[in-house]
Amino acid sequence: MKVSTPYYLIDETRMLKAMERIAYVREQSGAKSVLALKCFSSWCAFDFMKQYMAGTTSSSLYEARLGYEKFGGETHGYSVAYSDDEIEEVIEYCDKVIFNSLNQLQQFKVKAQQKGRSIGLRLNPEVGHSEYDLSDTVAKYSRLGVRHDLLPENISDVIDGAMFHMNCENADFHSLNQQLDNIEQRFADILPKLKWLSLGGGVAFTRDGYLLDQLCERLKQLAERYDLQVYLEPGEASVTQSTSLVVKVLDKVDNQLPTLIVDAGVETHLLDVLVYQFVPALDGAEEIAEDEIPQALKQGKFVYRVCGRTCLAGDVFGTYVFDQAIEIGDELRFSDVAGYSMVKKNFFNGIKMPAICHKNINGEIRVIREFDYEDFRDFLS
Repeated sequence: MKVSTPYYLIDETRMLKAMERIAYVREQSGAKSVLALKCFSSWCAFDFMKQYMAGTTSSSLYEARLGYEKFGGETHGYSVAYSDDEIEEVIEYCDKVIFNSLNQLQQFKVKAQQKGRSIGLRLNPEVGHSEYDLSDTVAKYSRLGVRHDLLPENISDVIDGAMFHMNCENADFHSLNQQLDNIEQRFADILPKLKWLSLGGGVAFTRDGYLLDQLCERLKQLAERYDLQVYLEPGEASVTQSTSLVVKVLDKVDNQLPTLIVDAGVETHLLDVLVYQFVPALDGAEEIAEDEIPQALKQGKFVYRVCGRTCLAGDVFGTYVFDQAIEIGDELRFSDVAGYSMVKKNFFNGIKMPAICHKNINGEIRVIREFDYEDFRDFLS
């Protein structure tokens, strides 16, 4: 494969573990998984993923259309708010249309019903899990979903299903189990009348060590108790550890700390690193704490801060201890960048957009897309 850095490399051989666990959950529990396109929408991998997943779920008209055209299967449509000029097209693409509020439900339900679509409503369970305030969907004053005490008595006559999305990177089955216990108590009057129930995304059930069999038993129990089709909406859990961002070292500078300048940027190509303030995993290196740096340098360890080439002062991926010296021209690989990175890439500073490369399950690699000046020029026009 001949492609210059930077580039994203989507690897189906690395994605397979998550896909097999998703399929296992469906086999053992009956719960279907639909890919959350807000997290990952690189459709070069869809033919592989749809062997294991039932379809897609979207957060906008464009995502709904992409799921319909490129993935197939079930297409769930959700948005915090649909506009008048897009709802009819959303309904064309989606077999399930999920509304965020009672206002939107009332405004658009008839149009969806006339097309034979299944109607859903996002509910706020007032319990959830998130390490970050920014992604806490059940926080005080949340605009996401309707609380039980605000639901009209006849809501079960209007909707076929409901969506709860209350987790972010929750790798604790017991936490999810407690949430489900709470939901069953709080929504006891509604659950028996529904046809389907989505538990949203943010459940890290494809990670090593997750209590997968206990999850399967709990989901099966939930489905059988209320005669429901249960859905999960994995985004990050679908593509964890599947994709790398490959960059090249362009320069080395030293202002009391050896620093590598690479041909990518944090804000441009790994935006969540800035948003959520974490250090991305890097092959052949380990993150080092700030207070450990002086001692590591004294010991002669290969300590480098890795930075991007934009003019943003905080364009810093992280500080690492490497297993060898790094020189100008060397390639580095950030090893887990599929979720919420490729979908957020941008042209800040006009620096080169990473190409998109794809490695299929047979190990064959191809360049899917390269970006050039015209893409930058026409992005804003």
